[in-house]
Amino acid sequence: MPKVLTVILNWRTPDMTLRSVQAALTAMQGIDGAITVVDNDSQDGSFEQMAAVVHARGWDRATTPVQVVQAGWNGGFGAGNNVGIRAGLPGGARPDFVYILNSDAFPAPDAIRCLLDHLLAHPATGFAGSHIHGPEGDAHHTAFRFPSVAGEFEQAARFGPVSRLLRRFVVAPPLPLATTQVDWLAGASLMMRQDVLDQIGLFDETYFLYFEETDLCLRAARAGWPTDYVVESRVAHIGSVSTGMKEWQRIPGFWLDSRHYYYVKNHGTLKAAMATLAHLAGGLIWRLRALVQRRDVIDPPHYLTDLASHAARVLLRPIRPRPTDGQGISPSGKEHLT
Repeated sequence: MPKVLTVILNWRTPDMTLRSVQAALTAMQGIDGAITVVDNDSQDGSFEQMAAVVHARGWDRATTPVQVVQAGWNGGFGAGNNVGIRAGLPGGARPDFVYILNSDAFPAPDAIRCLLDHLLAHPATGFAGSHIHGPEGDAHHTAFRFPSVAGEFEQAARFGPVSRLLRRFVVAPPLPLATTQVDWLAGASLMMRQDVLDQIGLFDETYFLYFEETDLCLRAARAGWPTDYVVESRVAHIGSVSTGMKEWQRIPGFWLDSRHYYYVKNHGTLKAAMATLAHLAGGLIWRLRALVQRRDVIDPPHYLTDLASHAARVLLRPIRPRPTDGQGISPSGKEHLT
């Protein structure tokens, strides 16, 4: 029977994370595996609280055992999930599949089984992700095309004729109504073959937050392992609880860093510059239309200015990949098990 390791990353939301664990335990029934909760160095008592609750409820001794891991540092989304993946199953056993689940996401009872059955039935598929919806059932857009220069222009311009002309490059096309292959999926509910991770490596820890799933899916696709969107697997997601994205007043530097690093790493410095210029041009078109038609700009304040100034800054001080010890582990990352 295939073994599944579920990894849930916590940062200062212990109560919600424990709710996610409870939902995952139900969804893991009948599946051989375990759940690893990683505390991303919350320093607010989260680790101690979750470890105590897991033990008090007997989850650490359950059929699907739960272990709580302290990352020892906050390296971001990818680094935190890597801690859990490297911890493996209890006793150090190797899983066949790794399933990452957001701490503010709650899988339906059959959601994990649907992903596992899909990957078992499609041995050429590397990753599979769920249909994500809000608490009221509203669909969240989590299936995308890979970013491109043309896609950046279309996304920023928000202009019907441009979108129709560049429809093959739209980064966020309408959500598929049936299970199908996509370029990449958000990591709120994503199952991955361990064999694929062994081949391409884990999350790139240079990304603190955002673009790490895009990068991982691109690396898998280039290695011949596509990603599928599985509509039968349904997961409720609150969204942006840890990141505070809904309350952003300005685009944070880590988002700009991640975007730039993604382009430079995967397409080169010239393509990164072209992508930024395309986005700025599209953004100016949108702002002109908004002015003429008296519409709201929508983007956060100073968005284009921040994008342009960041692009100029990284020309002088390029973003360097985070060093590792040769096993993909950052030297500043220390892992501790309960």
